[in-house]
Amino acid sequence: MQTNVHFPPLIATPATTIDDVIVQLTAIVEWSKQNNARIGYFAALYRKVTLQVKQGIQENYFDDGPRMERLDVIFANRYIQACHQYLSGQTPTQSWVRAFDATHHWWPIVLQHLLLGMNAHINLDLGIAAAETVPPEDLPKLKGDFDKINRVLAGLVDNVQSELAEIWPVLRLLNRHLGSVQTVLINFSMEKARDAAWSFAEQLAPLDATQRRDAIIEKDEMMAMFSNVISHPGLTGSSIIGIVRLGERGNTRQRIEILE
Repeated sequence: MQTNVHFPPLIATPATTIDDVIVQLTAIVEWSKQNNARIGYFAALYRKVTLQVKQGIQENYFDDGPRMERLDVIFANRYIQACHQYLSGQTPTQSWVRAFDATHHWWPIVLQHLLLGMNAHINLDLGIAAAETVPPEDLPKLKGDFDKINRVLAGLVDNVQSELAEIWPVLRLLNRHLGSVQTVLINFSMEKARDAAWSFAEQLAPLDATQRRDAIIEKDEMMAMFSNVISHPGLTGSSIIGIVRLGERGNTRQRIEILE
């Protein structure tokens, strides 16, 4: 774990509005570019998602705009707090520790960093945020907007695919043989993870504080173990990743700018 006193101090204070979230995510992205920190890969993608959610709220895309903003803020604060904890020498959830630890290593490719962030934030944080947004008896009413926010995430997949291909141009050719990055991201973050996150919210909703804490710890341990699959996808997968990594273009700052 690494500490850095120059990390944006404003992220130590939880966001209260979606505009606060955007300001804090921007601070993380800008700090990452200045310091060539790979933590900025996921932050750049996440800021785009948040901007899309804000636009959806403004355009009345969601059934309940204020409730969606509340969900977005609770959800984002889990990531922002994890960043602050990790870079101030504290310990966030193990899922985030795995994702952040990977940013110190040269070999993971950009896609792995994104997937590690999604693993921690969607597989763990999203269900927690949903359960905290409304009283247990109102959770079913949230399902429609919960699905809509996941459709917002899915709508960014095409852009992510083109951005990753810009970082590693050969990706366009390999997609024909390995299956598209779009399919990987949809399967990982939109289908399995979305359904699992909602099930986790339903599991947490009726629990008291102690039971909820224990359930979160157990889920976190599972997701931390799953992060090993993302980081070390077997001999064949690791060989392919090694080829991709050697062919990735630009430095960390340039890749963050592409993901923006």
